[in-house]
Parts: sequence; structure tokens; C-alpha cells
Amino acid sequence: MPALPAKLPNAGTTIFTVMSALAAEHGAVNLGQGFPDFAADPALLQAVGTAMAAGHNQYPPMTGVPALRQAIAGHLNARHGSAYDAERDITITAGGTQALFTALQCCVGAGDEVVVIEPAYDSYDPAIRLAGAVPVGVPMTADYRLDWAAVRAAVTPRTRALVLNTPHNPSGRIATAEDLRELERLAGQHDLFVISDEVYEHMVFDGAAHQSVARFPALRERSFLVGSFGKTFHVTGWKVGYVAAPPALSAAFRRLHQYTVFTVHTPTQHALAAYLADPAPWAGLAGFYQAKRDAFRAALQGTPLRLLPCEGTYFQTVDYSAVSDLPELEFARWLTTQIGVAAIPLSVFYQRPRERRHVRFCFAKRDETLAEAAKRLANLR
Repeated sequence: MPALPAKLPNAGTTIFTVMSALAAEHGAVNLGQGFPDFAADPALLQAVGTAMAAGHNQYPPMTGVPALRQAIAGHLNARHGSAYDAERDITITAGGTQALFTALQCCVGAGDEVVVIEPAYDSYDPAIRLAGAVPVGVPMTADYRLDWAAVRAAVTPRTRALVLNTPHNPSGRIATAEDLRELERLAGQHDLFVISDEVYEHMVFDGAAHQSVARFPALRERSFLVGSFGKTFHVTGWKVGYVAAPPALSAAFRRLHQYTVFTVHTPTQHALAAYLADPAPWAGLAGFYQAKRDAFRAALQGTPLRLLPCEGTYFQTVDYSAVSDLPELEFARWLTTQIGVAAIPLSVFYQRPRERRHVRFCFAKRDETLAEAAKRLANLR
């Protein structure tokens, strides 16, 4: 057998797979991996069957079904005052992860550096490395805010791009308008591309507005905006997302997209296009998850876990310092096997692990699931 090339030699199995398997083995409530345990809207599910019955079962255009791209462009433009063109600027992808991967492949190369705000979703680092580039991790502040002084200090003549994630996974924080203005200045001064992971864009709480790169013209012109229907409509297994980018960036993205996945499941695209005719699912999502957040936080008030702020996403980060001195990964394993609740350690979201005694829970679960998890967590002392 010939030797295999040594790509991602230090990569192991993703923490989400590891913790979900451990939860299943020990009968734990799985608040680790970020997926809902409740059903999607029956109208959306029915729309897929309707699309199949109508004959939408062959290849769609490589860039995506026109009606879906038009719906996305219309939504973004109405919400953010942008001017995305459905034909030139919107591409349907096989979920957010493929969108992020392809965007990075088309804008960075060997020897380039990419600034990554940490803690960071675990797909960023390998995607950058597979492009031949170097991820440069910049930690957030102690309270998980963007540290712009540290970001500026990390930029070098080799810096080519920056990855932004807001609302932020795993911290649950959101970027402010001033954060986006600072990014706009920074990207302009250093001629950087921006890959903006906005898959939780409709989960922003307490009346705050989602600050998208689409709202800032100079930033929009150098950004790949990534969205996900799986997160928004409780269908993570469908793996349908999109990238919005100006024509030159979209053209570069599509050159790679056509030779990776080429296109995305046709009837699902038609179903989503029909479903988006009514904006209610988007309009009510923040309130839906805010109610779950509030109930889950209230249920944990009697535990020794310290609740950190949760401004968006469906993740709640907690500080367990009052419970244990175990490192985060060890504590997450102990919590799963001994208490019966699975969580994700934040240390795995850094290039160089930082031990702060923080773990992340997912509250995209049925009320009874969250109640059972809280009941078990009440045994912490």
C-alpha cells in the first residue's frame, strides 16, 4: 500500500461525536451536541414531499434553486438594508460547514494567516490548514467579548482573512454594532477577507438586533456571509445553508463549490423556498429560544453552577469552579458518567487549551428534556 498523505495529522474525532457517544453509553441527557430533540414544523416536512411529488428530483442549478436564492436575497436585503442579487450573490450550500470550508479554500492559500477568534467552532482550524494557511487564534476577553487590541496585535503582513462568528458559539455572546465598525476599519486598513459565520442569526435575545456584515457596506464587499436553515428550522440533518457574497467573491466560491458538492438536495430546496413565503418561522424564533433559555437558567439557579451571559444562540455556558477542580474535558466526562448530563468543554475550542472551568450546555431541547437535565444537575454539590 502507498503511504497516505499526512493531512490533519493531529486531528482526532470531533468532541461532539465523542460526548454524544458517551452520553448514549451512560444514558445521560445529551446537552452537548447542538441539535434539537423536537420536530420541525409539519408544514415544512410536508413541503418536501410535495416537492418530490411535483417532480423536483433531478439536479437543480449548481448555485441553487432560483426561488430559494431569491427568498434569501429578499430576506437579507429587507433585514439589513443590503442589495444582494439572487443570481450573482447567493449560493446554496450543503450546510454551514461546507460553506465555511469552501469560502476559506477560495480566499486563502499556502503561507497566508487567518485570524480566528477563540473559543472557535472546531471546523475553522482544519479548513484553514487544508488550504495551506495558518490559523492564528486570538482569545476573547475574560467575559467573552471581542478583544480588538489583541486582534490588531495579531495582524501581520501575511494576514489574509478573519473569521467572525456572531451570535457566538460556544459563548452565547453577540457582536455589537461597534464591533462590526471596528472590524470594518481593520479589514479595510489591512485588506482582509472576512468569513462571517452567522448561522444563529435569528437567535438573538432581549430585544437586541443581530449585527450582520450585510449591514455595513464596506464590510459586505469583502465578506462571505454564511447562514444555515438547519439551525433556523430545527432540521440540522438536512444540511442546507447558503453563502451571500458580492459577485467577485461568489464567482471564486462557485468555482470550488461546483467540484466539491456541486449542488444540494433538490426537493429540500424547493420546500424551503415555499416555506419562506411566510416570514413567521423566522420572526418567532428568538422568542421561542429565549423562553427556553430563561426556563433553563431559572432551573439552574439552585445549583452551584455560575451562569454566564447568554445573548444569543441556543447555548448556555457555565462556570463549574464551585463544583470541581477537574480540567474541563475531565469534568465533562465526569458530568456525563456520574451526574448523567452531557456538556461540551470550552477548552477544545482553542488552539492552545485554556482551562477556565467552563462547559457549554445546549438548550435546544424539549421542556421535559431540560427539566430532567436540571433535576440531575441539582445533585451537584
